[in-house]
Amino acid sequence: MLYLQCKTPGVNTLELAERLQNAGVELDAEATKEIVHVISLIFSRAAAQSCMSAEELVTKLAGSSSKWSKQALQAIRHVWNEQGKLVVTAEDAKHMLTVGQLVDLQWKLGMAMSSDGCRSLNYLYVTMVLKVANPSGDIIRRSFEMTIPQFQNFSKQFRELAAVLEMV
Repeated sequence: MLYLQCKTPGVNTLELAERLQNAGVELDAEATKEIVHVISLIFSRAAAQSCMSAEELVTKLAGSSSKWSKQALQAIRHVWNEQGKLVVTAEDAKHMLTVGQLVDLQWKLGMAMSSDGCRSLNYLYVTMVLKVANPSGDIIRRSFEMTIPQFQNFSKQFRELAAVLEMV
């Protein structure tokens, strides 16, 4: 719900799957990801766009499939009653930028000593790891390496970008 209310940049399905497993629910990361997408679709598309009440939503879900348990429908009714009015609707979403959002940036300095093709490399490099929440809410990790001059250029561009964003 925090993601649908635009209070978090995405849903870390790996962390959620781990939390569920610690609570005794046996779901792998892929199943957790699918559940997050289904819940997101139910709340954002079906309910928020149609301005449904909790009772209408639960009735529609129960009528669409017999696979919904009574407990699941009660949980959906409760969450929709508590948080449903705060969900960003499709009209609000049109005004938002639909690009990934940077969640975390980590870097480390390393030195390449040798390789199969060269006995003595002795050059410094920087490894960057970015966590980005894509528009669907999934958090993905991307990593890459840069030489020191490339990192200095990247850093300079990042500072310039930050200065421009501060003026906006």
